[in-house]
Formats: sequence, structure tokens, C-alpha cells
Amino acid sequence: MLNLLRGHRPLRLGALLAPGALWMLLFFNLPLVIVLFISLVERGRAGGIKLPPVFTFGNYGQFFDALYLGIFASSVRIGLIVTVICVFLGYPLAFFITRRHPRWRDTLLLLVMIPFWTNFLVRTYALKQVLGADGIVNSILLNFGLISRPLDLLFNEFAVIVGLVYGYLPFAILPMYASIEKFDFTLMEAAADLGANLRRAFLRVMLPMTLPGVVAAFVLVFVPVVGAFITPDIMGGGKVEMIGTLINRQFGTARNWPFGSAISLVLMALVLVGVIAYFRSGAAERERRAL
Repeated sequence: MLNLLRGHRPLRLGALLAPGALWMLLFFNLPLVIVLFISLVERGRAGGIKLPPVFTFGNYGQFFDALYLGIFASSVRIGLIVTVICVFLGYPLAFFITRRHPRWRDTLLLLVMIPFWTNFLVRTYALKQVLGADGIVNSILLNFGLISRPLDLLFNEFAVIVGLVYGYLPFAILPMYASIEKFDFTLMEAAADLGANLRRAFLRVMLPMTLPGVVAAFVLVFVPVVGAFITPDIMGGGKVEMIGTLINRQFGTARNWPFGSAISLVLMALVLVGVIAYFRSGAAERERRAL
């Protein structure tokens, strides 16, 4: 078989691509087709879908109701806040790690990745205990006399944002670290020799050249945060509605699979359009600067 493929480059290429293509077909494309089919049929009386199926576009029209558009807008707003916080916290930390000795650098990277070794749900519940009325934060503030009664740090938008930043900060640090590590820091010295102060050298030299890492961090954080449901459900206590919790409820208690599928596909399409537009605008800006 190997001898047969050795002289046929298209056959070799097809043999290499076949396992990955089959995997994508079975576990990505096929589920999307199933979700698309469910989104185009009516809901059954007891939930699920009506059999035999009755096709309709009403599920998509329902999403554009003011209530659900408001939930989507709130999800995007929280996603942007979380992403900006992660980038602003992650960039200095990534810069700090790159400037350490290689021995310490590996240790610091290991500390960044340690949270991935623990289940995300467990970490969220642990953070819930930290922010609770009897948690570490309130206990410290009470013991030092900084507050007279426990602060309401749970079951609100603040708790959701803190939980999402806590969960997704490593996704921002790692791509920015990879980009900063490749940066030639002698360019900063050259900029200083030409009269640029540290702030100007950073904005005109370092930031543009490490921007791909920032963009990757933005996408890796924003996309999953917009559709998150575990953290808003636990940290928000059902008081903070996001598009992910709405989808989860449609497939759970509401048993409205068609509407849940329609929301999922609309969310995927809107996020995809936004990401593509962002990348194209960034590419256009880089071409403009190159000229």
C-alpha cells in the first residue's frame, strides 16, 4: 500500500487528510446539520420536536424579539468587558514572563497553566466560596475593620465578570506570551536612541509588532465568554441572563429544542461575522501602515 502511495502525490495527500476530514465530518459538520434541522421545525407539545416534522422559520424570528436581543446585547457587553480586562491583565504578565531567566520562565508558564489541570466547574465553585458572605474576601475585610457587614459579591454581574476573568485569563496570557517572546527587544533600544520615550516606543514599535498575539487573545477569550453558561449560572445565581444560559434553559427546563437550536446558530453566525470583520479590518490596517 505504501509503495502504491509513494508515486502518487494526490493519493498520499488524500490519505493524510482523510482521518482529520472524517473526524470533522462526524463530530463537527454532522452535529451542525442536526442542529440546523431542529432549528427549522416546530416544537412538539411535550417538548422536543414535532413528529412528523413541520418546517418553519418562526424560531429564528422569535430570537429577534426585543427581550432576546437585549440578552444578546448584554452577553456581548459582558464579553467585551471580560476580554478587555483579560488583555490588560494578561499583557503585562506575559511581558514579565518573557523577560525572566529561562528557568524561571518555565516555572511561571507552568503556574499559568496549572488551572487547566482542574475541572472548570470545580474552579468556579471554589471561587464561589471565596466570594461568599463567609468567604475569604469578606472575612479579611471584616477582620481588618474595613467593612461592617459582608459585601454582596455573589449573584450579580460583578461576580459573573470576576468568574469569567478568572476562568479565561490564561487563554489571553498564552498567545500574547508567544507573540512577545518573538519580539526583538533591541528595537526598543533603537527607538530610544532615536529619541522616543518608553511610552512612544511601546505604542509605535512593540505593540504593533505583538498585535497578532493580542488579536488571538481577544478572539480566544471573547468567543467562548459570549456563549458561556456555567459561570453565569453559578456565579450569577440565575439573576444574570446571558445567551449561554438562555440556550441551556431552552434545552433543559423549557424543552424548546427548535428555539434553542436557532439561538445557537444565530449566535455562532453573529460571532463568526464579527471575528471575520475584525480580522479583515486588522489586515487592512496593517497593509495601510506597510504602504
